[in-house]
Amino acid sequence: MQFQNILPKRRNCAVSSDISPLVNTAGEMKETGCINKLHRRCLIPNYCTSMHFQLPPLPFLILLVAKVAVICSAVSTTLHGFRGCAVREFSFVAQKPGCKGLRITTEACWGRCHTWEKPVPEPPYIQRHHRVCTYSRIRHMTARLPGCQPNISSLYHYPMALHCHCAICSTQDTECETF
Repeated sequence: MQFQNILPKRRNCAVSSDISPLVNTAGEMKETGCINKLHRRCLIPNYCTSMHFQLPPLPFLILLVAKVAVICSAVSTTLHGFRGCAVREFSFVAQKPGCKGLRITTEACWGRCHTWEKPVPEPPYIQRHHRVCTYSRIRHMTARLPGCQPNISSLYHYPMALHCHCAICSTQDTECETF
């Protein structure tokens, strides 16, 4: 009985369910001797000896790239969409009359807090609920400004935020503007 291969003989073959059977001239099936469909280690020489890696379909790759792009853009716009109050690195130039300025990098409070106003029929005709992102815990820091005149102290005091929260604006540690 002579067997003919349905597919041409090849040294390497892709994983496929139609590769393993051989058919003789009478239409009888004979297995190639592959251990399993995934590995295709074959006992018949010159048939399947290894498996090729196949790339995922193009739509899958396009979808993957699109998801990565969305994640990257979400990370870059996180601060614009952030709602809350948090500690964030902040740089400013410390200045005082009679001294040169000094660039200082510290931690400060930054964010947006829930605020609202609604009209009421009695004076003052408006009910306000304004909260600002402000310090709840700070560490007092001191820097030495350069080039100060002899009768001017070179010490500059500023707060470093350890924790922030939304609270009513207090003029003791924050510039509060009224509208």
